[in-house]
Amino acid sequence: MMPFPFPGRLAAASLLATALLAPGCVSQKKYTELQSQNAELSKSRDQLQVEKTALQQDKARTEEELRQRLASRSQQVNQLNQNLSGAEAQNSQLSADLKDREQRLAELQKKLVEKDQAVQALRKRVADALLGFNAQDLQVNLRNGKVYVSLSEQLLFKSGSTKVDPRGQDALRKLATALKGNQDVNVLVEGHTDNVPITKGTAGMRDNWDLSVLRATEITRILTEAGMAPGQVTPSGRSEYVPVAQNDSPQNKAMNRRTEIILTPKLDELFQLLEQN
Repeated sequence: MMPFPFPGRLAAASLLATALLAPGCVSQKKYTELQSQNAELSKSRDQLQVEKTALQQDKARTEEELRQRLASRSQQVNQLNQNLSGAEAQNSQLSADLKDREQRLAELQKKLVEKDQAVQALRKRVADALLGFNAQDLQVNLRNGKVYVSLSEQLLFKSGSTKVDPRGQDALRKLATALKGNQDVNVLVEGHTDNVPITKGTAGMRDNWDLSVLRATEITRILTEAGMAPGQVTPSGRSEYVPVAQNDSPQNKAMNRRTEIILTPKLDELFQLLEQN
């Protein structure tokens, strides 16, 4: 009998087929071997089919996982792009707000400088107008952004009187001339006394409150008669309660008996800027 021409599994399958077709030519032992080989081959084929199916399923799962990961990554990228766009828009708005705030602060700083310059100029104008008066009777000072014109009782009034002496009237008229037409300045007239009670029975007065208020009112009247706008001047009395020295000596009491004319530039525009900032 000629040798089988096909190798491996194909040869065994062919040999088995030949043997089945011609059982008389193959021994029982050989036939049994061929059947065994065929069973092994079938088993291997089935195993390979199972492995193939498992590989296909694994491939499908892997591809699905990759698609899901890709979709997730794409979604994350889109979200990041949206966040980035939002952050850029927010930064742009913050930059615009910061620039606007810096502009308002610069304007506020400019107004503060202008206000300080205006107060300094006002002080100089008033001081020049009242240059001829004794420093003990009349002082012009700058405090807390305001101009204080302090006039002693000796310059303005006789003891217990509310009528301004001629020399005091001259000083007040010169002050009114210096301020006349300047509507950007508020004028507060404050009357002050020492702690010595007024003489009982003084006409029209019960105490130092009345004395300080009536003196301030008389000074206000002179200022407005000299040309200042009445709505620009406010009289007030502080009595003995805002002293500049202890009432423990004649000299200190004389310092406390005074009238202060407080000049304050109007700051409406400045206050508006402060509210905006």
